[in-house]
This record gives sequence, structure tokens and C-alpha cells, in this order.
Amino acid sequence: MTVLLPDAEWRHRPGLDDLLLALDAAGGKARFVGGAVRDGLLGLPVNDLDIATTLDPHDVADRLKTAGIKAVPTGIEHGTITAVIAGWPVEITTLRRDVSTDGRRATIAYTDDWREDAARRDFTINALYADPITREVSDYFGGVADLEARRLRFIGDASARIAEDHLRILRYFRFLARYGDDELDGIAYDACRAASNSLMALSRERIADELLKLLGSAGPVHALELMVDGGILAPVLPEIDRTGVARLGVLIAREAETGAAPSALRRLAALLPPDKARAELIGARLKLSNKARKRLVVALE
Repeated sequence: MTVLLPDAEWRHRPGLDDLLLALDAAGGKARFVGGAVRDGLLGLPVNDLDIATTLDPHDVADRLKTAGIKAVPTGIEHGTITAVIAGWPVEITTLRRDVSTDGRRATIAYTDDWREDAARRDFTINALYADPITREVSDYFGGVADLEARRLRFIGDASARIAEDHLRILRYFRFLARYGDDELDGIAYDACRAASNSLMALSRERIADELLKLLGSAGPVHALELMVDGGILAPVLPEIDRTGVARLGVLIAREAETGAAPSALRRLAALLPPDKARAELIGARLKLSNKARKRLVVALE
């Protein structure tokens, strides 16, 4: 059955059609990918747009220049060019396959095989592509069905996907909280638990970024309970326990009662032990900004 990406306001943003013309989307050389397709199918707002292309990144840069579109080589060594249209960044990445990985970074090679590019992604719901012209969705690993079932699955072997990028452990729980309806995949959970020590190899900035994204989601409590029970955070944040998660649950309930907007940093303060000296140490360990660390300390005074 053919699945079509619903039309939405983001698809008509100024400059997007000119960008697609420059990339020869009508000729099959570019497709929307990842979050825009996933959230578009769910009818959610799309803020970040990624485009996958069979074009070489230098060709992409030349085409954008010819079309008068600002191009920023944000990750050209990894195949990514950022186009800026009407002040809106759009990441354009050449199809890739992994040659080797060490859990933190990958050596890649370019390919023109859409399925091969999809296979290197983390979850089935993130490996969805959509033709910008026909809106037809390309789904190589059952991501549409998983999205409909609110089911979160790694592509292929969970342990292998985690070994490629250890951050996928934290991403699993963040995506579980937002898209998975808290339906736990036992195989994925066991793989995350078995590999939790590998989080120590990641930069603390990456860990903090993922944790704050999880805390900023609508309902992070169950995912955090699973992480605590499975010892997922113990190697990098042993201070977080069930008591902290319970405090976070109370805070989230109060946010709902008062209509307060979620604040990831406020929620992190609730999650940590009520000790301002330890909060300062944890903030430093996560390499939070001085301003964020002060906010944590003030919240726990």
C-alpha cells in the first residue's frame, strides 16, 4: 500500500521549492528524511528539516551557489551541507554507508542506494523518506507500521546499532518517551543495559544534550524509571535514582496544574539530590554553561 506524506504548512515555507529545484528533486535526486517524515505522518509540527540526496556534497554546494541559496559547509567531511532559506536551516546530506565505527564517530563512504543509507540509521521510524514531489513515502524496515503502533525498534540488531554509536542508548529512551507509547522492546532494553558502560566514552556535552531533550519531553518519567532500574545512567550519573524520578513526577504534575511550560533544567534540578554542592559538581561534570549551573544551584538551595 502506498503511503503519502500529508501536506502541511512547513512544506510551503518560502524558498523550499527553489531548494528542491536546485537539488533536482523531480529527477529523484533528493528526498525528505527522518524527523520531518516521521512527525509529518503523525501530524506533528515540523521544525527541523533534513534532506537526503544522491548528489555529492560539493555538487550540492555548487548547485546552491548557482541558485543563489546560502550554503554552509557544516559537516561537509561527513557529507552534510546546510542550506539557509528565508532564515531557516535545512540540512542536506549525501547518502552514506558506514565503513567503520568506534562508537563515537564513523568513517563513511557515499552511496546512491537509498536502502543502504536507511540501514545505517538508528530506529525504523527514523529511516523513512518521502518524495517531495509525489509525497510517496519509502519505508525499508517497517517504520510506518511501527509509527502507527507507537513501537520503537532498532534497525536490525540492537547491539550492533549501539556499538556503532553509544549515544543511541540515550536516544532509545528519549524516543521511547515521545514516540514509543512506553511499550518496551525487551531485546533493545537488554542491549542498552549490557552496553551502558560504553556511555563513559561519550563526551559529557552529548550526554547532557540527550538528557535535557528527554527531560523536555511531555512524559519522561517512565523512561527514566526504566533507565534507573536498568542501571543505564549509573556509569555517568549515579546520583539519579528512583527518589529523584519520584520528585520529577511531582514537579511535572505541578507544571500541569499551574500551566507552567516544561523546563528541562528545572526538571533536572528535581531529578538531582537536594544538595547544591553536588548539583554544582554534576553541572560541571555535564559541562553545562555557567548560567545553567547557577540555575541548578539556586533551584536546590
